[in-house]
Amino acid sequence: MNPSDRKDAVNPFGKLTFLVVDDFENFRLSMRQMLRSCGADKIELVAHATPAIQYCTYNHVDVVLCDYNLGEGKNGQHVLEELRHKKLLKRSSLFLMVTAETSKEMVMGAREYQPDGYLTKPINRAMLEQRLGSLIKQRNALLPITREIDRENYPEAISLCLQTLPKQPRYKTWLMKTLGELYFMVGDLAHAQKVYDDVLNQRELSWARLGRCKVLLANRNFDQAVDGLKALIEKHPDYMEAYDLLAEGLQKQGRSAQAQQVLEKAAEHSPNALLRQKHLAELAGANQDIDTASQAWRQTVSLGTYSIHDNAEHYLSLAQSLSDLSEGDLDEEGAARSSEALSVLTKMEKHFDNDETIGLKSRIVQCRLHAGQGRHREAEKILTAVSSELESLEELPADMGLDFAKTLFRMGREDQAKRILGDLASRFDNDPDTLQKIENLLDEPVGFRQKLEARSMNRDGIKAFEAGDLDAAVEAFNKALAIVPDHAALNLNLVQVLMKQYDQNPEPALLAACQQRLDRLSKLPEQHRQHRRYLALTRKLKGLTA
Repeated sequence: MNPSDRKDAVNPFGKLTFLVVDDFENFRLSMRQMLRSCGADKIELVAHATPAIQYCTYNHVDVVLCDYNLGEGKNGQHVLEELRHKKLLKRSSLFLMVTAETSKEMVMGAREYQPDGYLTKPINRAMLEQRLGSLIKQRNALLPITREIDRENYPEAISLCLQTLPKQPRYKTWLMKTLGELYFMVGDLAHAQKVYDDVLNQRELSWARLGRCKVLLANRNFDQAVDGLKALIEKHPDYMEAYDLLAEGLQKQGRSAQAQQVLEKAAEHSPNALLRQKHLAELAGANQDIDTASQAWRQTVSLGTYSIHDNAEHYLSLAQSLSDLSEGDLDEEGAARSSEALSVLTKMEKHFDNDETIGLKSRIVQCRLHAGQGRHREAEKILTAVSSELESLEELPADMGLDFAKTLFRMGREDQAKRILGDLASRFDNDPDTLQKIENLLDEPVGFRQKLEARSMNRDGIKAFEAGDLDAAVEAFNKALAIVPDHAALNLNLVQVLMKQYDQNPEPALLAACQQRLDRLSKLPEQHRQHRRYLALTRKLKGLTA
């Protein structure tokens, strides 16, 4: 061992750079004194989040000691979140959350971004040296591996993990966990699973169980993965990553309602995770649970105030969901939701004034809000201005075009709305998500409450058909079609029932009714999911009328 290595072993603090972030000067000075007495030389002190992030942008930092409460603005969780997101914190660096607060919400929220440890105030020198000293020793021992990970040289990092395992048995857990993650990252699922199985054969560890379920999902073994994750959550109800993975697995199984329930439960345990709230909002919206969606968007907007993940689309989505809920509801609750949505849009325009499209997106939703509350003059005025602004755009972006078409439908401009959707369909013919949204809007261009009513009647019709009550099925489908007359699946459902009735009683009027419904779908785009079914029933009708 050369003299410098011996010196590092005796004084592991010596060569490292430290950043202390705390809004109380006395605490910052006290921490500096304690770090110096532990052997640290390079210590930077800052009072708030912004200078801390700025310092990390231009300087390498080995150890960050950051208080959770930093006064007005960003807190310690936001600092950690931003450093991770911007990759300003290397794998070889340590981040310790310092706090006097031990509430579950705080701990769970901060834990989402995986700090290397916690220090609870008051802190003395002995505690600091012991806790930090052991983390630094581990950091130094594993430095060759974390350096390769930082360089994204994963094959070399894997090789070093394998070499280090017999030499550093005290760090076996870290090495196996890292090895599993690295194999997964490079797409070597077989070796990743072997790592997790080897660990689980010796000891039941939650991270290994989660890793194994992650591999199962990647291999499309959805049932096994979902069962494993449910069992893991039962044993460890605060293991947030397991909830996220379970929701993903359930979605892949097509069980989106159950996936939503899982995320709702996770949000109860850890309400301060912005990205999970956003996922919940999107999923609830897709499930037509607009109440839950609006609440989750509200949380997403609130959590985003000082977050790196703050985004205008969160505000817009909140306003859109509130618009859906308030449409046609002229009672106090509807008026309150409409007012909240307008307030959210005003905040969005102020907060994101550097985005030229924000004002336009805002006014499209405002138009719907006014129309939904019976303020038709205001709605018409905004629509005229919006239409003029949109004409000046070279190309209408997909999200804006879809939202504008939705507004046009609400304002009774059906032909104009369909023209816009037709243009979008031809421009985005290779984008399945956009095509799906176009299809949904063409099928159900009505308000949220009417959609729910039509869907309920459709379900009643299907139940009646399956039970053999054809007259009740016809009645239910006709009622639904009175609300959404161009809905492809509904029209075809009715055609199918009418043909069944014709088999039992060959009345020509039944075939004429079938023809009428199919004529309604004559311009159904080829990309539409119901197009093949439409063609099949058209051929069948021709056979019956020949």
